[in-house]
Amino acid sequence: MKLILREYNLKLKHTFTISRESIDFQPSLIVELQSDGFSGFGEATSNPYYKTTVPMMMQDLEKIRSIIENTDNETPEAFWAKIHPYLKEDMFALCALDLAYNDLYARKKGKKLYELWNYTTERNPLTDYTIGIASIEKMVSKIQELPWPIYKIKLGTKEDIEIVKELRKHTNAIFRIDANCGWGVEETINNAIELKKLGVEFLEQPMKADNWEAHKEVFKHSVLPIIADESCIIEEDVAKCHNHFHGVNVKLVKCGGLTPGKRMIEEAKKLGLKTMVGCMTESTVGISAIAHLLPQLDYVDMDGALLLAQDIATGVTIKNGAVSYSELNGTGVTLL
Repeated sequence: MKLILREYNLKLKHTFTISRESIDFQPSLIVELQSDGFSGFGEATSNPYYKTTVPMMMQDLEKIRSIIENTDNETPEAFWAKIHPYLKEDMFALCALDLAYNDLYARKKGKKLYELWNYTTERNPLTDYTIGIASIEKMVSKIQELPWPIYKIKLGTKEDIEIVKELRKHTNAIFRIDANCGWGVEETINNAIELKKLGVEFLEQPMKADNWEAHKEVFKHSVLPIIADESCIIEEDVAKCHNHFHGVNVKLVKCGGLTPGKRMIEEAKKLGLKTMVGCMTESTVGISAIAHLLPQLDYVDMDGALLLAQDIATGVTIKNGAVSYSELNGTGVTLL
């Protein structure tokens, strides 16, 4: 098996702002694995919050190039278990590698990934479209630019309720709110009351990730469901979220790829938690991998490639929230 690493700097359509940062470009690593005439593709992007850069990921993968390239026809689960000890401090690199290996494995089997997993796609959820923090006028213009059935609105400002009230005047779409750890307990409980009146479906990670007492208090008193994001990073976190959140948002880059992501979704379902997978600002390579988990999800946020000025791959396509799969096997990705 041959390992190929490619570095990209993805240009965004608009400056993207959350409570922590603003960006115009998103550095991204694409991993390609070649074997027996087939190629599999995976992706992970840099992330300052998790102290991850593309050069760091490339360096970590280069260190174990010989181990990766000497792998032959192992299952994705066996491959992940073998590689995890070497990349347990760099889950983003592990994710890119795992996505590529799952893609390659399914292509060699002559199946789409969801077919390999025996999932049926008739009831796939729609994806939301993210509106980053900006002036109210700019946020309104983004909604008008792309009419969509569900919007995920980034908050964490001093005028959050006013923002949502104004946005509501311009669309009947479902709203989801992501405060990215920007609120406190009373703020979250009080905001939930107002936001429910404004057609908000749930709140994502309103408070700091490690404040478990605060999460439990909000879980008891919020009139809206609370979905964990920064509080649910790796497999062990799912059980911690039980009775502290109503659901979990699994991010493949944070947990180390599709292989552990599937296990996290299964564990969440057993605990009665709602299941969601979220994306980073990433290309169609990463988004196409997420698409194959859709049959197992209640909610999905996979709009990353829609935020780009120019994509670097083809794969799944998204129209008005609905995902269509590529005719190709695996994740269906082709690099442009």
